[in-house]
Parts: sequence; C-alpha cells; structure tokens
Amino acid sequence: MRNATGAMLAMLLVTTAAGNEVTVKNDSLTDFGNGVIVTGFAIGEKAAVWLTSPCAGTIVAAQIYWHSATGTAAQDIENAIEIYRAGTFPQPGLLQTTIGGPVLTDGVFNEYRYLDENNTIPLSVAVTQNEVFIVSFQFANAPPAPDGPSLVRDTDGNPGGRDAIDADLGGGTFAWFDSKTLGVNGDWAIRAVVDCQAVSTSADVAVAASAMPAAYLPGQGLTYSLVISNAGPANSPNTTIVDTFPGAFANPSWTCTPAGGASCVANGTGNIVATNVSLPVGSSVAYSVNGTVANGTTGLLSNNVTAAVGAPSSDPVSSNNTATTDLLPDLDRIFADGFGG
Repeated sequence: MRNATGAMLAMLLVTTAAGNEVTVKNDSLTDFGNGVIVTGFAIGEKAAVWLTSPCAGTIVAAQIYWHSATGTAAQDIENAIEIYRAGTFPQPGLLQTTIGGPVLTDGVFNEYRYLDENNTIPLSVAVTQNEVFIVSFQFANAPPAPDGPSLVRDTDGNPGGRDAIDADLGGGTFAWFDSKTLGVNGDWAIRAVVDCQAVSTSADVAVAASAMPAAYLPGQGLTYSLVISNAGPANSPNTTIVDTFPGAFANPSWTCTPAGGASCVANGTGNIVATNVSLPVGSSVAYSVNGTVANGTTGLLSNNVTAAVGAPSSDPVSSNNTATTDLLPDLDRIFADGFGG
C-alpha cells in the first residue's frame, strides 16, 4: 500500500445479523456516520481486522463496507475474503476458509454467507469464546484514487494491534504490517457475524444403587454401591451427593472412583453429606460404602441416595435423581444357624 487517502462520506449501514447472531467489529461506524474511503492499494494487497469472538459459536458471515465518493460506481469483483486463526500480530495464523471473487456493491455493507457464487456452500468456521480470528480482504484491482470505490475506515483513530495490511514490497514480495504504521488513522470497516448458539444447561444426572449381600445379617458386613452419572447434554460441575445411612448401618467408610473426566473426594467416613462432585457429559462417579449391620437389627433396612444438580446447570429429569436400596434380613441363614445343630 503506497498511501491512505480518502474523502468523507455519509452512509447508511445495512446489516442482517439477527437472533443468536452477533456482529463483531473494530470500527465505530454508525448509521449516517462519517468514514473515509481509503485508496492507494495495489493489486494483491490485503486489509485485515483482528476480531474477538463474544461466544462459542460459528462464523457465518463476513461484511465489507465498500464505497465511492458518489456511491454510484459499478459493481466490482475483487479477489478474495479470507478467514484465519490468530497468529502473531500482524501475521495471521492458519487459513480457515476463502470466499473467492466477492462481488461488491457501492455504498453498502456487502455481506457474504457462502463460499461459492451459487450459494450452496455456507460459510462456517467454528470459534470458541474470546478466540481471536482474522478477516482479510484482498484486492484484485487497484482502487481509483482519490474517490474509489474502495474500503472504508472510521475516523476516531487507530489504537494499533488490531488492523493490518499485507503490503506489496515489490518483486512479488508481500509482508504484513500494522496499518497504523502505514498511516491509516482508523479501523477497517470489515466485520464478521458469529452465530452464538444458546448453550444448553440441561444435565440429566441419574443415580443407581445396589447392595451386597442382597439380604443382610446382623453383625455382618454390608457394602452399598452407588453410581451417579451424567447423560448431558450439558456438564454438571456442581452436583451435590447426599446419603444419610440408616442407623443400623454401623461404622460406614467409603471410597469414590471417578470415570470419564469426573471428579470427587476420594474417600471418607460416616454419611455422605452435601459432597460436591463434578460430572462432565458422559462421566460418572462410583461410591463403594462398607459397614456392618448392627446386632439386633430386624425388619427392613432402607437406604436413600440423592444427587442434586446445582447452578449453572439444571436437571430436566428429576425422577432419576434418587435411588433407594431396601434390604430384608437373611431369614434362611438365621434359621440355618438356629436349627443346624
């Protein structure tokens, strides 16, 4: 780029982002605001913006503001719009996708949602929240000076570090520069539209419980097995486990074994009271609880374990959050001990 000259213009900004879509930009242009047409680009040079995604989502559109002094120039076909991963400013990182041969209409924000002229291949680049990405525009024609049409910049200054130019150094050599160092006193009116899909907070946490042996003997050992799992679709990072064991289950001690990325306290004694576990989607924790049935115990021995899903998640199915293990005495063995002689 040899220079950055231009003319002031009034403009109407037309954008189509809606619903969960967010327009991401550096520029400060507003409806009927002022901007500057920037000429001086050579064939093959690029202007680029470094943008930050506001969410985990998908880049679904690129926008280029294109203007001449009159706003009535014929349509232009330029070389490409490219989307890159972040590199080390001002050098972009890995190229993700290219919109070839964009057609630009004078006086409006031109929006591109497809990679091909037949509108069959949608633009779709996944991004994470706070990820930096780059949208660049490459010229196929040198814009006529001083009136364009060409790219537009805003007029409130250039802080540096977020707008770049791939400049022709001559002899087919190009190099990236911070546009501020080349005298461009504003941000490029190049934008992206990110589809910020609502992230589900539903975590279907379920509890299963069993005991060994299946019938108790007073004075003998008993083991409860408790499994808490998360079927998703969201993680459950704050899951509270409560198991207040029956009074006849003496001296309980337990261990917890996580699986699938879950986490839990490894061991403990006594009741499991308000114990927090983290359950990513598809993960589980398994408790093994050992104790002794008190001498003189009779009748039903019942144990309940409950898992409560805490914020930021919620459980869409509450019916499987509690499991009950009911045990009866092993009467056959009692009788055998009494009449075996």
